[in-house]
Amino acid sequence: MSEETKEYAYFLGCITPNRYPGIEAAAKKIFKEFGIESKEMVGASCCPAPGVFGSFDMYTWLPIAARNLAIAEEMGLEIYVTCNGCFGSLQEADHLLKAHPKLKEKVNEILGKVGREYKGTTNVYHAVTLLHDDIGLDRLKEKVTKPMKGVNVAIHYGCHFLKPSEVRGLGSSETPFYLENLVKATGAKETVYKDKLMCCGAGGGVRTADTPTALEWARQKLVSMIEAGADCVIHPCAFCHLQLDRGQYEINEAFGTSFDLPVLHVMQFIALAMGMSEKEVGLDQQTTKMPEKLLK
Repeated sequence: MSEETKEYAYFLGCITPNRYPGIEAAAKKIFKEFGIESKEMVGASCCPAPGVFGSFDMYTWLPIAARNLAIAEEMGLEIYVTCNGCFGSLQEADHLLKAHPKLKEKVNEILGKVGREYKGTTNVYHAVTLLHDDIGLDRLKEKVTKPMKGVNVAIHYGCHFLKPSEVRGLGSSETPFYLENLVKATGAKETVYKDKLMCCGAGGGVRTADTPTALEWARQKLVSMIEAGADCVIHPCAFCHLQLDRGQYEINEAFGTSFDLPVLHVMQFIALAMGMSEKEVGLDQQTTKMPEKLLK
């Protein structure tokens, strides 16, 4: 990628601006270091959540997702996201509409009522893939000023980043490498643990509809991470962040445990490695607290 400034439409989603604005801050600051400007998508709505809306009503989910895509198209920009749910919803909607002209026509009939049109001129990326593929690991390593040597990281992918693999196009969902490579670039070491690819427990409306089950799934993951010797967990999803960060307080209340494993969105973790402060990327406002080992 050239050193010239490049612009992307940054789709914030719901949880990042309302619960964890530090994820937004970290992403914008990191990309700015590499000549990428993150432009606000004025008027964007919820993605909407693929595991809920998409499962129940195609013609509610798809037009709302297409409307968000149309906003980026009107800006003349491609989209990046920092949430797996947003990635799943927007990328899958884009895939379906590009692959099925009649579906696109039907959705545009609905969008026409609000003065929008989906044309199929944008693409949807995750911040992780932009960092890994466009910017590249070599350039990232050059920006690491506080190597994370001695930090043992448990990687959590979440569900929608890798699956369905034929739509995502990011390689096998069983042998992922994106987060592993980014962790290695910071100087940290991956901690291998049981059920690495297991869901955090929150998706598909489970966190809302059956909170005890959702928390039990998260509890199992946390136990495996801690038993394997992890100093922290990193992930690429704002919703997983809520489940694993705020969820630890809820798990402690429900089960009488005392979990306090630091949870970082991968963009926050990389921002720390690039010399940004805990406060700059919102880690001081989270439920789980960052140990000195991560902040030195």
